Amino acid sequence: MSAEPGPLTSILVLDLTRVLAGPWCTQVLADLGADVVKIERPGAGDDTRDWGPPFLEMPDGSRGDSAYFLACNRNKHSVALDLSKPLGQRAVKELAAKADVLVENHKVGGLARYGLDYQSLAKLNPGLVYCSITGFGQTGPYAHRPGYDFMIQGLGGLMSVTGERDDLPGGGPQKVGVAVSDLMTGMYASTAILAALLHKRETGKGQHIDMALLDTQVAMIANLNANYLVSGRVPGRMGNAHQNIVPYQTFKTSDGHIIVAVGNDRQFENFCRAAGRSELAADPRFKKNSDRVANRAVIVPILEAVIAGKPSAWWLSALEDAGVPVGPINGIDQVFTDRQVVDRGLKITMPHPVADEIALVGNPMRLSETPVSYRRPPPLLGADTEDVLASVLGWSASEIDALSSEPVASGSPSA
Repeated sequence: MSAEPGPLTSILVLDLTRVLAGPWCTQVLADLGADVVKIERPGAGDDTRDWGPPFLEMPDGSRGDSAYFLACNRNKHSVALDLSKPLGQRAVKELAAKADVLVENHKVGGLARYGLDYQSLAKLNPGLVYCSITGFGQTGPYAHRPGYDFMIQGLGGLMSVTGERDDLPGGGPQKVGVAVSDLMTGMYASTAILAALLHKRETGKGQHIDMALLDTQVAMIANLNANYLVSGRVPGRMGNAHQNIVPYQTFKTSDGHIIVAVGNDRQFENFCRAAGRSELAADPRFKKNSDRVANRAVIVPILEAVIAGKPSAWWLSALEDAGVPVGPINGIDQVFTDRQVVDRGLKITMPHPVADEIALVGNPMRLSETPVSYRRPPPLLGADTEDVLASVLGWSASEIDALSSEPVASGSPSA
């Protein structure tokens, strides 16, 4: 477990988020060294603590936190505060006055009732970088709607280009297997925060960052957006094929499936040579990628028949030797035994209060001078409340006791 000082070591982040987009953003900042204080509702905490199975098992045999929560909350302190109570609001305001960054994903206007909105906190801390993450943003006709990844994938167009073609078995809309709208919004948010911190360093001024899942989802369709804007033609679902490259898809072998990802005409020549079908690369219908895309319905069945004649291992070896991008379709268990994944150390372990150690996935960023670090396991709910209030805010034992004695409200601020 590495603990070298990271590039954000001096940065204090106040994390008022839950579920995935916000916690993913703050975990990125935490891995880079930021001191992240996660504010959670007493007795309940982040919704995802209960999103399982699987769950950790507590020493007494009871159920601990879910694997989902563990995936996006390492390197954070957990402070249990009820934002609907005066002392909880006071604590958050005092933390915000000291913080460099605040990240929240409450409903638009939801924190204003507690004096925890950007306008209120900026008066206490003009240098505060305040990032709001919502489904639809702070403005527009949908601003007050709740937004979840699944519905955003549909509304934002991703499901219209994901899944098998409508005219084939299994055709129809499909969501991506992980919550990519959430994850990408978290990544965009962390980038925006870093940019705002650079601006603060130059000017001393903070700012409000307005991040929306829908905005991110629309933006990340990338080249398919450009295809539509340039041609006026609406892209459809292509299954495992590529809209603009052929062959770039899965193929059935004699004993399984492989991925062939031919990215240019030279690679297609190499593929045809390795397959014993060099004449295909010389055929004017297939010589250029644009020709192969135009004649997709002709070339793909030919390649399917060729590839089906040999086992996966043969193709993986032959095409790799030929310099043609090729790969297997691994299950998650196979991913973590792949020699490249093992060599890159993507599986990490950390000690945990209720287990000798837990396994997590490491951060993929590789910085030569300021590497990411793994300092704290995902925290138990409220584990750091007393320590943070005392060490960061200087609260006395009696003040902390008064906070814990406040009755917990039956409702909670909406996210």
